[in-house]
Amino acid sequence: MQTDLTEPTQSTTQNYVHWFRHSAPYINAHRGKTFVLMFGGEAVQHENFQHIIHDIALLHSLGIRLILVHGARPQINANLKSKHIASPIHINRRITTRESLSCVMDAVGSIRLQIEALLSMGLANSPMFGARIDVVSGNFITAKPYGIRDGIDYQLTGEVRTIDTEAIQRHLNNHNIVVLGPTGYSTTGEVFNLLAEEVATQTAIRLQAEKLIFLGNQQGLLDEFGHLLREITPHQLDQHITKFQDSNFEIALHLHNAKTASLNGVHRVHLLPYAYDGALIEELFTRDGHGTMITDAHYEDVRMANIGDVGGLMNLLRPLEEEGILVYRSRERLENEIEQFAVIERDGTILACAALYPIPTTDSEIKSAEIACVAVHPSYRKSNRGTQILHFLEEKAQQLQIQQLFVLTTRTAHWFIEHGFTPATVDDLPETRQALYNYQRNSMVFKKMI
Repeated sequence: MQTDLTEPTQSTTQNYVHWFRHSAPYINAHRGKTFVLMFGGEAVQHENFQHIIHDIALLHSLGIRLILVHGARPQINANLKSKHIASPIHINRRITTRESLSCVMDAVGSIRLQIEALLSMGLANSPMFGARIDVVSGNFITAKPYGIRDGIDYQLTGEVRTIDTEAIQRHLNNHNIVVLGPTGYSTTGEVFNLLAEEVATQTAIRLQAEKLIFLGNQQGLLDEFGHLLREITPHQLDQHITKFQDSNFEIALHLHNAKTASLNGVHRVHLLPYAYDGALIEELFTRDGHGTMITDAHYEDVRMANIGDVGGLMNLLRPLEEEGILVYRSRERLENEIEQFAVIERDGTILACAALYPIPTTDSEIKSAEIACVAVHPSYRKSNRGTQILHFLEEKAQQLQIQQLFVLTTRTAHWFIEHGFTPATVDDLPETRQALYNYQRNSMVFKKMI
């Protein structure tokens, strides 16, 4: 019997259902938010651009307020070449002569029309079927001359002066997608050639957008071992900007503007590859995403746990308990002791936890507490979340005027030594804790004065 390969298997269907259920919190969180999405002319030329348009239509249908900012460098270069016009570039910025301006305007206008046409598709059996999307563009950007820099006159190259945020907000409120290109207009009616990256960044800042997304020619930032950096702060970008300044101008420009946006109120900036089908959807609707996120927002602050965290704690702790790394805690015990726990949570998932148990002491004993149940989600054990949550509980212990911390562990002795704990014995424990020591488990004891 021949199998119809177009029919989804039960496993793929279940995977889809699982993903869809887990995307619901993101759908709710993103609805009504303003996202600025920037892509260069290279992305427009790529075969995946039609899929990007489909994903943009999907985001729009989910109630996300979208501003699209497109570049046009390869298209401008092609126009200049066909007309044999020279347009020199100095320090990675085009010197726009009056003669070359028509090539800029033709390229920008052509791309805008292409985007509008693709967003107007409503063919049956396509992802755009039934979509009704109104796309607007206009003279929203007022520009000023870039001027003379290092003795070089950039002529009709400009930079953003003002943005008509009120007009853009009106169109977004009317459920329109706003499209901006790399051009701006002066109060005297001149047209200036702008960097699309700067248009996107200044628009995101002035509209206080929730997200600024750059679709570039690589997945994101990699560490020295070639592993994707999924999260980074704006203050950590300088070394990467320097690294790419000469080798990859596009990513350097994205990073520079990502830092500017992050330090000026844009909570999250994302670096994604335009060549990967579905990168936008993965980044916005899964916990780990697909690219690199730059954020100065403390969206993963350590906090004390509450009763609603019990289920997440159980999911985190059970595998470690089954391995014998942690002592088993029933749901009832977790509920009773929930106020002792601190957690790091992201998007409804507990990524790390630890507990602080004050130890009853006599008048002759130092006021003490035990750090217990330190656990980090397997996907995040190379991060500093364990250190974060340990420092948080140390500060809490100081607030409680606790002077000495104890840890009992069977597997992670070196980690605690690295964090300032020193070897101790069972006899060093306060008497009440000695009485509860499990000799069968034979845990090593460590202590730290705070």
